[in-house]
Amino acid sequence: MDILQEIVAHKQEELAQMRAKKPSLREALLASPTGIIAEFKRRSPSKGWIKEEGRADIIPLAYQNAGAAALSILTDKHYFGGHDSFILTARASGVTLPILYKNFIIDEFQLYEAALCGASAVLLIAACLTKADCATLIQKAHSLGLEVLLEMHSEQELEYAELQPDLCGINNRNLGSFVTDVENSFRLAELLPSDAVKVSESGISNPETVKALRQAGFRGFLIGENFMKTPDPGLSLAEFIRQL
Repeated sequence: MDILQEIVAHKQEELAQMRAKKPSLREALLASPTGIIAEFKRRSPSKGWIKEEGRADIIPLAYQNAGAAALSILTDKHYFGGHDSFILTARASGVTLPILYKNFIIDEFQLYEAALCGASAVLLIAACLTKADCATLIQKAHSLGLEVLLEMHSEQELEYAELQPDLCGINNRNLGSFVTDVENSFRLAELLPSDAVKVSESGISNPETVKALRQAGFRGFLIGENFMKTPDPGLSLAEFIRQL
C-alpha cells in the first residue's frame, strides 16, 4: 500500500469514528436518578465573567466524576466566552457523557460544527427560529446523528413541540430581559405533550426545586451558574447530588 492509500484508509477510519453513534442525551436523562445536565459556562451577557479561568479539560470531567447525567458546553464566543474546541478538549480529557452543544443555532452549518466537535445533541431555541426553519434544522440534525433539545419559554412557543424534538426544554430565563423565574417550568409543564422528555433550564439552585420539578414531570435539569460560580464546580455538583 502506497502512502496515498494509507492516508485515505486512515481518513476513512477517522470519518467512521466521527459518524459513530454518540451517547444519547434523551436516554441518559430517562435512566438517571438525578437528571442533572451540568453546564460549563464561563461567562454570561447579564453577569459578565463567571469563571474566566475555567478549563474545559478539568471542569467537565469533574462534573462527570461527580455524577452528572450529562453535560452542556457553551460554544458561543462573543457573549458566553465559549468555543467549539471546549467540547473536543472535554472529550480528550475522558468525558464520555452525552454533551449538549449549546449555542444560538440559526443555520445548518452550525450543526456540522456540533457534529464535528463530538457533541451528542444541539440546542434549538424557538424564539430564534420560525417553525418551518426549526423543522428543517431538526431533520438535518437527525441526519447528522444529533439529538435536539428544543427550548421554549412561553405558551405561544409550545406549538413548536409538535415538531417532535428528542427533548423539550422550558427556559426559566426570559431571553429578552434575562429575568429568571422557575415557576415558568411549573406553569408550562402540563401544556407539553405527555410523552415529552422535559428539561427545565436556568435559575435552579436548590435541590428541593429539582425534587419539585421532577414531581411535575421533568426528567432533566440544566444547571450551570450555580456550580460555575463556586471555587470547585465538580465538588459543588457532588454536594448538590448528595442533598438530592
